[in-house]
Amino acid sequence: MQDWKDRLGVVYSTNPDFNYSSEEEENVNTLSAAQQKLLVCIDRRARAGKQVTLISGFVGTEDDLAALSKILKTKCGVGGSAKNGEILIQGDFRDKIVALLKEMGYSKTKRGN
Repeated sequence: MQDWKDRLGVVYSTNPDFNYSSEEEENVNTLSAAQQKLLVCIDRRARAGKQVTLISGFVGTEDDLAALSKILKTKCGVGGSAKNGEILIQGDFRDKIVALLKEMGYSKTKRGN
C-alpha cells in the first residue's frame, strides 16, 4: 500500500489502476581521496568583507562532505559550514587546509587565488 505522504503535490487520479511514482534521489558514490579534485580559494562575496576559505569540487554524499568539513574545522579551530558540495571555513586558512588535505590523501588539491 502506498503512503499518502508520498503523494503530496500530486493531482488526484480517478483511474483505480494508476500507480503513483516518485522521483528518487540519485545515489552519489563518494570518490576516493586520491580521485577528488579540490580547489581551495578565498571568498569575500556577500559576506560584508569577511574572508572565508572555500573548498569546492567535492564529489560525494552530504554525510562525507560534513565529516570532512568537521575535521577541517577542528584542525583550524574555527567555524564553518558544508553544503552543495562546498565547504566554507571562516578566515584565511588556504595554506593550512591544502597541507591538511594533502596529508589526508587528497593529492589533487590545488590552491586558488
